[in-house]
Amino acid sequence: MNARTTRTFAAALALTAALALSGCSGDSEPKMAVSGAFMPQPVNDKMAGAFMVIKNNTDAADKLTGVTSPLSDDLQIHETKDQKMQQVQAMDVPANGELRLERGGNHIMFMGLKNTPNVGDKVTVELRFEKAGPVKVELDVKERTYDAQNPKSTAGTAH
Repeated sequence: MNARTTRTFAAALALTAALALSGCSGDSEPKMAVSGAFMPQPVNDKMAGAFMVIKNNTDAADKLTGVTSPLSDDLQIHETKDQKMQQVQAMDVPANGELRLERGGNHIMFMGLKNTPNVGDKVTVELRFEKAGPVKVELDVKERTYDAQNPKSTAGTAH
C-alpha cells in the first residue's frame, strides 16, 4: 500500500470505530414505538377518544406527559380506575415495557374537536414524553364499534 491509501484506510477505520463506540450503527430502534393507534369515528364534534400501545425500548422508565393535535386544542390523558375516568398529568411507560391505551381503560381524550373526522381519515397527534423526544403518530379513524382486540369484529363498546 502507498502512504495515501494507508491514510485513507486508517481514516475509514477510525470513523467506523467512532460510530460503533457512539452507538450510531443506524439500525437502532426508536426509544418509543407506537402500534395499533386508532380513533373511533366521533359521534359529534364535542369529543373523541384515542387508543394505542406505546412500547418503551429503553432501560429507563419514562412518562407520557402530553399530547397535541391539529384536531383539537384540548387533549387530555385519562386514566380509568374503578370504572371512573379522570384526567391525569402524566402516565408511566415502564422501562422495556408498554403503556396500553385501550377502550374501558387508560386513553387520550380530544375535547372540542375542530371538525369531525370520518372512517378512513387519519388524525395526526404528537406524543410528548418526560425523557424521550416527541413522537408523531397517525391515528386511523375506525368505525365507532371497532374493537382493536378483535379487529375483524365490529362489536365493541363505544367510549
